[in-house]
Amino acid sequence: MMAFILFGLFFLLVMLRMPIAIALAVSSIAVLFTGSGVFGLELVADIMYTSVAKFTLLAIPFFILAGVIMEQAGISKRLIDFAQSLVGHRKSGIVFVTVLTAIFFAAISGSGPATVAAIGGILVPAMVKSGYKKETAGGLVASSGAIGIIIPPSIAFIVFAVVAGDQIPVSIGRLFMAGVVPGLLLGLGFILAAMYVRWKQEKTEGPIEVVMTKKATGEERLKAFTGAIWGLLIPVIILGGIYGGFFTPTEAAVVAVFYGLFVGFFIYRELTLKKLYDILIASSIQTAVVMFIVSAASVYAYIITTEQIARQISDAMLSISDNPIIILLLVNVLLLIAGMFIDAISAYYIFIPILLPIMLAFNVDPTVFGVFMTVNLAIGLFTPPVGLNLFVAAGISKTSIGQISKGVLPFVVSSIIILLLITYIPQISTFLPDLLNIK
Repeated sequence: MMAFILFGLFFLLVMLRMPIAIALAVSSIAVLFTGSGVFGLELVADIMYTSVAKFTLLAIPFFILAGVIMEQAGISKRLIDFAQSLVGHRKSGIVFVTVLTAIFFAAISGSGPATVAAIGGILVPAMVKSGYKKETAGGLVASSGAIGIIIPPSIAFIVFAVVAGDQIPVSIGRLFMAGVVPGLLLGLGFILAAMYVRWKQEKTEGPIEVVMTKKATGEERLKAFTGAIWGLLIPVIILGGIYGGFFTPTEAAVVAVFYGLFVGFFIYRELTLKKLYDILIASSIQTAVVMFIVSAASVYAYIITTEQIARQISDAMLSISDNPIIILLLVNVLLLIAGMFIDAISAYYIFIPILLPIMLAFNVDPTVFGVFMTVNLAIGLFTPPVGLNLFVAAGISKTSIGQISKGVLPFVVSSIIILLLITYIPQISTFLPDLLNIK
């Protein structure tokens, strides 16, 4: 009965478009009101406070602030110009530019919706001008933006490490590096999917006139690189500082903020005190939303764990099959469905207590689990019906959710193929951290 109330009420509220944090809190409190829990309502406030009062989680507001600063400092436009100078002259150059820019900006912002908002306003019109339909252009930007939670530094990986750390230590640094190759593979999958869509469109509608830019000269490429270098250095400084032992991931987030302010005020000179005020307001709102979800999800996860619900569900899944291939497939299906309706942070708190013991039982590396779980939830960002990136991209491309949902389907298919490769070939995730001896 407790599990029925906890999960049933939560998904009912989500389907009724209740904010995720409210749905988590209400369903948790409803269980406590039944009086069958091991703790009472008086402990809810303590659990919520304790869940956010962690040094590691301080990285979240600072990375959010850094991402907003980078967006307002003009870095995204310079990254686009640099990518354009490299491949913009090719027939499918605009597709390469979109994915490359998304990867570059993902390594700066660490956020999917922020990446879509930063690059979509420029690249969606450019793709339409190059002959792509608006829904395809919006779908590519929405899916490419999801790389933001996989390419380091990733807020999602930080939360995964914190939640999983209650059961087994997980290194944020190792997770960061493990996300690089899967993120690049997703980008390659999106490029191939976009080229397939273009080929199919030409096959049915005839040749499409392509508006290509003139091939950039060496001098123009050098100029574009010089303009973008300050943005390209951000992930180098952050990751180099972490792996060089100069600072922790939390301290790296603070460094990113001050670096962004320096570049915005003194190098690009696009930041002003008025913009800084707006940046602080925007980042504060985003941080409040994330932390409210974290605190509400912590109560939910606490009930799942203390009431042995997680263990019972884990045992039930293990009883289905002892074949790791089948279990991993079931876990992926579960996470893909969950990702369609809830955000990554909520999913971590709900499903890690349930799924991590299963992964450990099959000797799955927690880092690999963290990567393919995050890729699942990244796919959820651009999967109908409630993928957050879809709503952002639909607004930018001026299409309906129905239209962009149709346009994003080829990218969903390609990302699921990449997901299966990541799931069943763990070396894709562990190759880079093992090569660099990152534990």
